[in-house]
Amino acid sequence: MRRTFSWLPWVLLILVTLGFLSWQQYQKPKAPIAADGVKMPAEKVESLVNTTKTGGVDSYSAAVKVAAPAVVNIFTTQKVNKAEHPLLNDPAFREFFGDQIPDQLGQEQNENSLGSGVIVRSDGYILTNNHVIAQADQIVVGLNDGRRALAKIIGTDPDSDLAVIKIELDKLPVLPFKLSGNEVGDVVLAIGNPFGVGQTVTQGIISATNRSDLGINTYEDFIQTDAAINPGNSGGALTDVAGNLIGVNTAIFSQSGGSLGIGFAIPAKVCQQVLNSILKDGRVVRGWLGISLMPVQQENFLEPKQAGVVVADVLPKGPAANAGIKKGDKIIQVNGEPITSASHLINYVALQAPNSSIKIAVIRDEKPLMLDVIVAERKAQNNSSQYIPLPKR
Repeated sequence: MRRTFSWLPWVLLILVTLGFLSWQQYQKPKAPIAADGVKMPAEKVESLVNTTKTGGVDSYSAAVKVAAPAVVNIFTTQKVNKAEHPLLNDPAFREFFGDQIPDQLGQEQNENSLGSGVIVRSDGYILTNNHVIAQADQIVVGLNDGRRALAKIIGTDPDSDLAVIKIELDKLPVLPFKLSGNEVGDVVLAIGNPFGVGQTVTQGIISATNRSDLGINTYEDFIQTDAAINPGNSGGALTDVAGNLIGVNTAIFSQSGGSLGIGFAIPAKVCQQVLNSILKDGRVVRGWLGISLMPVQQENFLEPKQAGVVVADVLPKGPAANAGIKKGDKIIQVNGEPITSASHLINYVALQAPNSSIKIAVIRDEKPLMLDVIVAERKAQNNSSQYIPLPKR
């Protein structure tokens, strides 16, 4: 019997060893999916974020090396007319000072401003904020590697505060879009040129997503972050810790003009839509109803928030007016989709092709009513705001 089972301890030892090795293999991190759908090797992903022995993050330098080369500084020049002082036109004043009054007073002068941008295509296309390049007579782009180039405007979209410009340089780094998978609490990096001091990286988290009804832009679906963002960061990149572009920084909420930890970025999905539309049509085409909206008033704040929006005004001869929508109507559905806010309705209609028909369900005098509306094309409009676009110094 002893000879028969003498091999049993060796078998058990081998089984335990194989089990331990299998457990170790199972504990290795799985290769995540990159923004383009390609699996990245685990060792490459691990190198993007350095951690301490206790598991805390030690450095984001590898992610910065991926993203920073594609973030550019933008310098714009605008010619402005400086008003003359009334005394300069006084004959007695001019006679007294004679030739000491310079002739250029009151004439055209240059005004400079700063911002940031993101290279999104290797053939030189750059995304930035519309307010960074609006009314600029000259746009100069400065790359991270020291190169500079004049840029031309390809298209602008004031309603989302985005613009596309182009430079003619080769071997350009590109920042890829990350269109989904961004959640509250994720670590993010903001890269830009605050106050013109040079390229700067700040770190924070995603504080909220789908922020709207802020009065910043006509179309709002912002990522909110507490990463420090300051004037000059406008048009710069908001990235994840793998160096993917998740948004373009556009505004801050501030009472002092500096960062208070409430910054807003236009998400990558909106940036990509605007980019593709401008490159295809030269402009962004959106649907439009010709109405202004306000939220449903609640008498008791303890009650659940009511769905729908109330029509505050109707543009005469606009699409909504032609369909019979009236001031005071409560819009509750569009094409069967429940409407939760004014921004929800505006963004939904914006995606509809001009001249297409939609069905709008309203409540009028406590009675339901279904109306067919022919959507028109919206013309770009500027929007004033209490929030500070991050631009010019």
